Amino acid sequence: MTQVNQQSYIAGEWVSPTGPTFRAQNPATSELLSTFKNCQSDEVSTATSAAREAFLQFSRIQPEKRSEFLIAIAEEIQALGDDLLTLCNEECGLGLPRLTGERARTVNQINAFSEIVKDSSWVQASIDTAEPQRQPLPKPDLRKMLKPIGPIAVFGASNFPFAFGALGGDTISALAAGNPVVLKGHPAHPTTNELFARAIDNAITKCGMPKGIFSLLQGDEISLSVQLVTDPLIQGVGFTGSLQGGRAIMNAAANRDTPIPVYAEMGSTNPMFFTHKVLQQASDDLANKLAASVCMGSGQFCTSPGIIIIQKHPDFIETLKQGLNNQPRTPMLNKNIGSAFVKGVKRFIGYDDIQWLNKQDDALNEPLMPASVLLKTSAATFLNNEAMQSEIFGPATLLVECDSEQQMLAVANALEGNLTTSIHATEQDQSFINELLPVLEQKAGRIIFNGFPTGVEVCGSQHHGGPYPASSNAASTSVGIDAIHRFAKFVSYQDTPAYLLPKALADENPHKVVRRVNGCFTASPIKQ
Repeated sequence: MTQVNQQSYIAGEWVSPTGPTFRAQNPATSELLSTFKNCQSDEVSTATSAAREAFLQFSRIQPEKRSEFLIAIAEEIQALGDDLLTLCNEECGLGLPRLTGERARTVNQINAFSEIVKDSSWVQASIDTAEPQRQPLPKPDLRKMLKPIGPIAVFGASNFPFAFGALGGDTISALAAGNPVVLKGHPAHPTTNELFARAIDNAITKCGMPKGIFSLLQGDEISLSVQLVTDPLIQGVGFTGSLQGGRAIMNAAANRDTPIPVYAEMGSTNPMFFTHKVLQQASDDLANKLAASVCMGSGQFCTSPGIIIIQKHPDFIETLKQGLNNQPRTPMLNKNIGSAFVKGVKRFIGYDDIQWLNKQDDALNEPLMPASVLLKTSAATFLNNEAMQSEIFGPATLLVECDSEQQMLAVANALEGNLTTSIHATEQDQSFINELLPVLEQKAGRIIFNGFPTGVEVCGSQHHGGPYPASSNAASTSVGIDAIHRFAKFVSYQDTPAYLLPKALADENPHKVVRRVNGCFTASPIKQ
């Protein structure tokens, strides 16, 4: 078993913070696990100062070397072996099969970033060559590309301890762009955080990278997060978590003397629309698949279906009710999430015109192992109560019953921003879908047809973001290779001597990058 020292990692050094203690809890057994200590302001300052110093070197490292570094990180994660899975499962209760798959996803996304870093395809190189004879004024030589922005603060998520954890997509995309990372590890899995810090420490040593490009700050105090975001050396933030937490981070960043961008992925109810015709054809099958999606991972996915919009269909509702009650109960990630789930359900059942269709006597007795919850309301009530769009993070969904397709459209128009929205329909529904689709394009970052939102493919065409409150920036994604663009800015070089130009902007184009040259995309070198 890998030795765990209950420490934080700052710029190549293992340190024992002096702040108050905190402990993770095994959600399956309620056992309190190893004791860690909160980092304090001194540790924050040390980490950010080291990151700033390392940035000056790391941002100039050639793409090939940065690509090799990312590959080394992936190799070191694999080298942690089963210890990573076992220790993380003690902290999160997600199960070894789920964690095995998540580790593979994490390694694969690191390798995908290493490829685009190596060939510089992500930098969006653009060149407009000079025209010194142009009248009435000569045209200068202008060349533009994306460059890193500086030290990035990353906040690990609880529900994906690998893919959105210490070395998940936010951290890796920031490193891939050439930015150091100061990570605030999620307090629900501090041992997992430490193991990942050991992996990247080995990769840093192996590849001769500057020590300050990664630091892990452990802690569960809100003050630690605020200190990190407001540190003047931090230049951007990646966050995955709740709407409440994301807004606090956004507000802190906006109130700085120099505001910085925050790329926060927050709450989402992922509304699903089922037409009456599709339910007439396959109501039982769709209801059972929906029940499985709602309860997958105890509903602790950011893409869990939280709102279902249908016209009246008693058979579908009855099958969904039974399907949810037949789903096995699995642990919530931690006591805070479990308590918030119970509180959220109790808040909803306090609203007028809300029915709890599958109520079980012990449904909310044990917050760490609750039963699934199916709530129902009318479209009229939903449209008159914005609070019904609040996310209940866990195995719960709200069914909104409409009288007509026009009422379904009214619900669609009233929706807040979401990560996803789904449409189940038949070919005979084309007229209605032609009205619904343009509305939903303004409401979500990903639109799914005849499928379910749980499960996010990691690829270049994925968009995992959406209008507020799903995320702080609807144009950015936290999944897929385009996530790298969050932590970069354009720099334009005018009449710059050839020997000073980055390789991606050089006439020779050694990496054969597809560039926009005088308005046309080409990978060919520029002939003077």
